[in-house]
Amino acid sequence: MTSTRPYLIRALYEWIEDNSMTPHILVDADQPGVTVPKQHVREGQIILNINPAAVRDLRLGNDWIEFNARFGGVARNVQIPISAVLAIYARENGQGMAFGEEKTGDDEPPTGAPQPDEPPAKPTRRKPTLKIVK
Repeated sequence: MTSTRPYLIRALYEWIEDNSMTPHILVDADQPGVTVPKQHVREGQIILNINPAAVRDLRLGNDWIEFNARFGGVARNVQIPISAVLAIYARENGQGMAFGEEKTGDDEPPTGAPQPDEPPAKPTRRKPTLKIVK
């Protein structure tokens, strides 16, 4: 299945905007493909304001977040793989969502899930019983 992360990011972005707040994203700037101004990165992370008043041409895609913004008066093109987004939240109250590491399709199935070569267990059925109710 595809990742839920881009869908959640778009939904939370819209929710934050609908509540007249400022959407910010926390990004892991050390991930491959992240294009952000390195001078604003702190401890491998950067917080970006993605409010429509702060960015131009915002695209919240399934694989990438892309926009143009000014940093210190200099226009920059920003590109962030969806997997590098660690959180999206409202600046004013901190409400939003943090994301953990996503499992890839190569990861092991959850504990208790049937293994691919293992036939599913047959459900045990109990015979119906009748009781006399007076």
